[in-house]
Amino acid sequence: MTPNARLRRRAIADPGAWPEHVPPLLRRVYAARGATAIEQAQPRLAQLLPPDAMGGLDAAVALLDEAIERDQHIVVVGDFDCDGATACAVGVRGLRMLGARRVSHAVPNRIVHGYGLSPALVEELSALQPELLVTVDHGIACHAGIAAAKARGWRVLVTDHHLPGERLPPADAIVDPNLDGDAFPSKALAGVGVMFYVLLALRRHRREQGRCEWQGPDLQSLLDLVAVGTVADLVPLDANNRALVAAGLRRLRAGQGCAGLRALIEVAQRDAGRLTATDIGYALAPRLNAAGRLEDMALGIECLLTESESQAREIAHALNEINAERRAVQQQMTDEAAAAFARVSLDATRDPAALCLYDPDWHPGVVGLVASKMKERVHRPVIAFAPAEPGSDALRGSARSIPGFHIRDALADVAARHPQLIERFGGHAMAAGLSLRRDALEAFRAAFEACAQALLTPELLQADVLSDGELDPADFDRRSAECLRDGGPWGQGFPEPQFDGEFPVLAWRVVGERHLKLELGHQGRRLNAIEFNGWHGNPPPARVRIAYRLEPDDYRGGDAIQLVVVHRESADA
Repeated sequence: MTPNARLRRRAIADPGAWPEHVPPLLRRVYAARGATAIEQAQPRLAQLLPPDAMGGLDAAVALLDEAIERDQHIVVVGDFDCDGATACAVGVRGLRMLGARRVSHAVPNRIVHGYGLSPALVEELSALQPELLVTVDHGIACHAGIAAAKARGWRVLVTDHHLPGERLPPADAIVDPNLDGDAFPSKALAGVGVMFYVLLALRRHRREQGRCEWQGPDLQSLLDLVAVGTVADLVPLDANNRALVAAGLRRLRAGQGCAGLRALIEVAQRDAGRLTATDIGYALAPRLNAAGRLEDMALGIECLLTESESQAREIAHALNEINAERRAVQQQMTDEAAAAFARVSLDATRDPAALCLYDPDWHPGVVGLVASKMKERVHRPVIAFAPAEPGSDALRGSARSIPGFHIRDALADVAARHPQLIERFGGHAMAAGLSLRRDALEAFRAAFEACAQALLTPELLQADVLSDGELDPADFDRRSAECLRDGGPWGQGFPEPQFDGEFPVLAWRVVGERHLKLELGHQGRRLNAIEFNGWHGNPPPARVRIAYRLEPDDYRGGDAIQLVVVHRESADA
């Protein structure tokens, strides 16, 4: 919960025309998100944008088709986050389905190789004797690594979704919908989505050439992985991404996901039949990401590629243990960051518009999570830095931003004004990464804060909690809660419904040391509510105004519901 956040209601929109089976509550929620027809609210695969307009596909398909026909060794190079891991698994599985017999995969180690296809990783890959490298979820900024690969005589296909720099790397083909001039209508694809589109184009080409059966292979079997990577990367869930994610969720709910994802669902103690995008974001993705943050993402990719149920369970349990360690490290680092600013009363007119955090004992794999947590607490762009490895003078930073401040463009502005400060950077509007030397940190801090100060207004620094208004008394039931849960997928750009209201606090208690359990009164009923991380040492007032999500209470079962509090303020006179 962000301090001093302002609770605001979304504008009421004309709900439009809907089939009778869509409840009025969902119609209202959809309309507030700009969807006024069932095709916009719940897009299907039949509405998926065709690949035709995506730039670079012809060259990419030619490279892959030739490599398959010549039985060349293709190495898919992943990245050490969930999007990169799922994209790697989609690439390996999909190429094998389309006839490739010699497909391997590799992934950089965060500590050993740094980000992406680096010269150090290329040196290590030489033992595999690849003939074609396919980067997934990275590559658009890997100039040195791609040049090193080309110098060895390898061909390189880049598939990425990150924003390009002023010049492109010397790859043989590049597929990235965010390249200048690319006509693909959706710029929101995650890295795994880009790789899926490359496979769609390759399948069409091989069908036309008579190199695979017209009815196969069924690439929809990869959509469980596409859904997980898309949700995990927090890209906007536009209609195209929602179609992909919804199809992937249907496979997972039907028990048709790959062995690794089924094992992760099991170890995370989620109900596969009711799985949601929220479960992906909070249960599956963190366990996959943990491997790349604290260990080696190769373990996570192995989990997604194995066909063995027993091996999948074994790896999933290992990932679960790594994730528990990651959570402990993250909590310690976040507590340390919060303590450093505990006495700072942030004011949009006086205090820094952005924060740069650094601790020599922090872990580079967790700084992104620390930046995200601190950004939520202070509602400012935050960059958290850690040594690239223990005792190193090289720092790795992870940035998280707020609406209205394009973090990757801000880093580009700092780099243009101070060319010697940043060694490398890349990312999106809301998240980015960078590297610099320890002795450049203070100069970078000053330059970044000045950039933020010039661009961020007091209005942008005011955190808003958006509500879909009040619920009718009749809507506080299990049917409405399930309707909202299943009406998604919800996520970035298509936010999960949340409502607001004033309630008397009938009882409260602390659970799990950090969480606040409440009993609220409403129309003669007692409603169960929980505010995660809501206990700060002070009892709640007798009457509260809250923003909340209405959810089925599967723990208690039956017709039970609960309100998940996302914002709380006093409603006492």
